[in-house]
Amino acid sequence: MNVHTLADEAANHWNGRVVRLIRNRENAVFEMEFPKGRAALRLHREGYQDAAAIRSELWWCQALADAGVAVPRPLPPLVSLSNGRLASAIAWVDGQPLGEAGTDFAAPLATVLDQHCALGRLLAHLHSVTDRLTLPPEFTRPRWDVHGLVGDQPFWGRFWDHPSATSAQRVALLRARQYLALWLAEFETTGDFGPIHADVLRENVLVNEGSLNLIDFDDSGLGFRLYDLGTVLSQNLYEPAYPLIRDALISGYSETRAATVEAVEMFTLARTCASVGWTMPRLSADDLVHKTHLARAVMLANRLIP
Repeated sequence: MNVHTLADEAANHWNGRVVRLIRNRENAVFEMEFPKGRAALRLHREGYQDAAAIRSELWWCQALADAGVAVPRPLPPLVSLSNGRLASAIAWVDGQPLGEAGTDFAAPLATVLDQHCALGRLLAHLHSVTDRLTLPPEFTRPRWDVHGLVGDQPFWGRFWDHPSATSAQRVALLRARQYLALWLAEFETTGDFGPIHADVLRENVLVNEGSLNLIDFDDSGLGFRLYDLGTVLSQNLYEPAYPLIRDALISGYSETRAATVEAVEMFTLARTCASVGWTMPRLSADDLVHKTHLARAVMLANRLIP
């Protein structure tokens, strides 16, 4: 059954009408009109998050929205469609993405720096509000911990075994894995850990008249808080103004929570390695993203590891 037919079936649960397909990647996401306005309708990818994990995501987003964090509010229920695929809906958020992967920022540098400082504040607010929540006993999400990032079976895959990696790249990735394993094991004894967004990419930050909203919690889980900042920076490593963007992001976050350049850059390395693993089951063998993600992770590993 194609996604458009499934989307029409799902929309009926909100007395809604599908307007258009927004994207069909990890999840199929549609714009939907329903009696109370507009919503984003999500058909969740089969075999990734189960019903309990999606309910946990929706509970967290509801709690964040109730506390005034700039995230979309879920619209219950979680629906099981006729083919077993799960569907959910969230309130529509107006705005344009902060940017696009691999594309220069359209805004002037001063605006980009202001936006990243504001993004740092938003992430700090999200983490601080979450610290005040009591997670329900049934709360379950993936773990972005030492094992989830660099264990024997990382959540997104064994990045050091990427079939497109050259011998030199494989050596660099193995070295990065070993170094991160030791560094993260030490960091977790004192580092900040809890629910995180885990996918703070440009496309998941919407800008509307200067305000920022964070969307797409599909990869959210329990992890190191600074991994959220590392994810932001993973898309900026080739920007000429990278040090300024990094410092602006950390400055905004550090207004209320602790972050150091060293720690954030180590989590940037962890994210670039995880992203190499992400490509393996999801992209065709000839997709150029394999090579660019490998090159990026190796470049940063060579820069950061003594």
